[in-house]
Amino acid sequence: MRFILLVAVLPAMLAAAPALEIVRPIVAQSDGGAPTPASYEHVAGETLFFTCRVAGYSKSPEEKIHLAYSVQAFDPKGVPIVELYQNELVTEVAPQDKEWMPKIETEVQIPPLVASGAYKIVVKAEDVLAKTTAELAVPFQVRGHDVEPSETPVVRNFRFFRGEDDAQPLDKPIYRPGDGVWAKFDITGFKYGPNNRVDVSYVTSVIAPSGKVLWTQPEPAAEQSESFYPKRYVAASFGISLQGNIRPGEYTIAVAVKDALGNQTGEIKQTFTVAQ
Repeated sequence: MRFILLVAVLPAMLAAAPALEIVRPIVAQSDGGAPTPASYEHVAGETLFFTCRVAGYSKSPEEKIHLAYSVQAFDPKGVPIVELYQNELVTEVAPQDKEWMPKIETEVQIPPLVASGAYKIVVKAEDVLAKTTAELAVPFQVRGHDVEPSETPVVRNFRFFRGEDDAQPLDKPIYRPGDGVWAKFDITGFKYGPNNRVDVSYVTSVIAPSGKVLWTQPEPAAEQSESFYPKRYVAASFGISLQGNIRPGEYTIAVAVKDALGNQTGEIKQTFTVAQ
């Protein structure tokens, strides 16, 4: 009878054993800072400070624990935005510290050219002694710069500005003789090489109302770089100064784009007005 009772109780005892668990996740804007709300929009290029705790771990007869863990952040499409962070923790936990929980902490650098959307930090932990694992996805929001994708090289979000450092584009690109003309735009649709290498260049030209080319950029502006997270676009800009005797009329800015890795080209034309 006693044997039967033990057999019946044993499954309940095993089920009651604590499971490995990742708890108390915090995403903050500073080291040791307050948690940001789940709805808070972080910005491209920002550094996040992430921490969490591990509960339900086991101990050896020598009162030691052995945990292995990893942290990695992903974009809305499941593409990792940072390299995998891995580490282990082997330490002694005294009986009086039975409520203590190991802490995982690391920084997550949001790439500068990410899109807006729902991102996540995935934490994985393993109790090496008990052979148990746990995983937790911690969501966070990002407000980025949205650029419509393309299969071929194109210029997106072309904007005219009054000055180089202006944040607000002109509603109507109207200038006067002697003014500076500034434009900013995004280049996308290029191919990637090894290590997400990009090799993109562009040349701008100014065309008169008659169709005559008044000015062409002497040397192409180029972006040649590699990155862990693939660049969604190349941010580009240029500026010219209008001559004081330029005739009023509608002028054209032509941007010729070249993708060296994809052996592709693209072009866009935008107009601005020179008023008296």
